[in-house]
Amino acid sequence: MKDDVLNLRNESELAEAVATATGPLAIRGGGTRPVGRPVEGAPLSVAGISGIALYEPGALTLVARAGTPLAEVEAALAAEGQRLPFEPMDHRTLLGTAGEPTIGGVVAANVSGPRRIQAGACRDSLIGVRFVDGSGTVVKNGGRVMKNVTGYDLVKLMAGSRGTLGILTEVAFKVLPEAESAATLTLAGLDTGRAVQAMSAALGSPFEVTGAAHGPDGTLIRIEGFPDSVAYRAEKLGTLLAPFGPAEITTDRAAVEALWAGVRDVAGFAGAAAVWRISVRPGDAPGLLAELAARFAFETRLDWGGGLIWLAAEAGDGAALHRALQDAVARIRGHATLVKGPEPLRSSVPVFQPEPAPLESLSQRLRRKFDPRGILNPGLMG
Repeated sequence: MKDDVLNLRNESELAEAVATATGPLAIRGGGTRPVGRPVEGAPLSVAGISGIALYEPGALTLVARAGTPLAEVEAALAAEGQRLPFEPMDHRTLLGTAGEPTIGGVVAANVSGPRRIQAGACRDSLIGVRFVDGSGTVVKNGGRVMKNVTGYDLVKLMAGSRGTLGILTEVAFKVLPEAESAATLTLAGLDTGRAVQAMSAALGSPFEVTGAAHGPDGTLIRIEGFPDSVAYRAEKLGTLLAPFGPAEITTDRAAVEALWAGVRDVAGFAGAAAVWRISVRPGDAPGLLAELAARFAFETRLDWGGGLIWLAAEAGDGAALHRALQDAVARIRGHATLVKGPEPLRSSVPVFQPEPAPLESLSQRLRRKFDPRGILNPGLMG
C-alpha cells in the first residue's frame, strides 16, 4: 500500500479525486476501525471534510460532514442535553488504534452500542446522506434538504457498506434528549443460559430496559429516564428478576456510565489476540457457545440480551475457529465477523460472514451500480 495519504478538504475535491483515480482507493476516516481484509490501494482520507453543517435542537436534527470527530458531535449534543440514540462504540480500546473516530466512520460501519435494543441501530437514526460514488458523482438521499435521485433507499444502504458503495461526505440524524438518571441491576453467578433467560425476562417487561449484557461483571440490566421513574422501575425489575437471584442496584451516574462504556467498547478484550463479533437470535447463543466450547478455548461477552456475542481467542487457533464459527452461525442464520486479528489471519479468511448466493448476487449488482470500476475499498469485505 502506498504511504502517501491524499487528504481532501471538501466534497468537490473528493469527487475530482475519485473521478480521476487510476486505480483502487483505500478510504480512511479517523483510522480507528480497520475491520475487514487489508485493502491494497491509494490511501484517501476524508477526515478533512469536517464540521457540523446544521443543528436544530428543537427539531432533534443534526447534520454533520463525514470527517467530523464523533467527540465534536457528542459535545454539541451534550451542550443541549441531547445525544445520539444508538450509543456508538469506540473501537480504539479493543483494536489499540489511535486517531479520532469520525461520524462518517460510525455510519459506514453502522456502529451501534448497548442501547440498540431500545433505540435501534445507527441506520435507524440516520435520515439523510451525501456521498461520492465510484464514478466521482455526488449523490444525495433523504434528509430535510436532500432528495432521492436514484430510486434506492441509500440511507439504509450506506449504513454498514464500509465505503464500498460510495464515500460519505455528509450525514443527517434524528437525535434524542439525554436521560436525567440511570441505574444498573446486577445479577451474579448466572451461566450463559440463565443469563439469557434473565435478560429476556427484563427486555420483555414493561420497564423500558436500555441495556442487557452478560460477562465477568455479572448479568447487567440498565434503565434510564426521570429519577422517580428509574427508582420505581429498578424496584419492579428487582422483583421480576428475583428467581435469578438478588439484584444489586447501582444508581451512581458516573459508575453506571463507566460500566456501560466498558460494555460498549468491549474493554475486557483489549489485550486479546483475535476477536469476533457474532450476531444471533438471543435464544441461540447458549447452544452455539456450547457447541464451540467442545472444540476450542475462548472467552465471551454478551450484549443486546444475548443477540450480540463478542468472542476472544488466541490467534493460533484463529483460522480453524473462524471456519467453525462461520459454519455454525450460518446454520442458525447468524453472522460472525473477525473484528481483530493479525494481518495473516485477516488476509486468509472471509472476515465477514459469507452471504447466501441470492444476497451475494444482489450485493455484487449494487457494487457494480455505484462503483462500476471497482475502485472503492476493493476486497475489504471479502
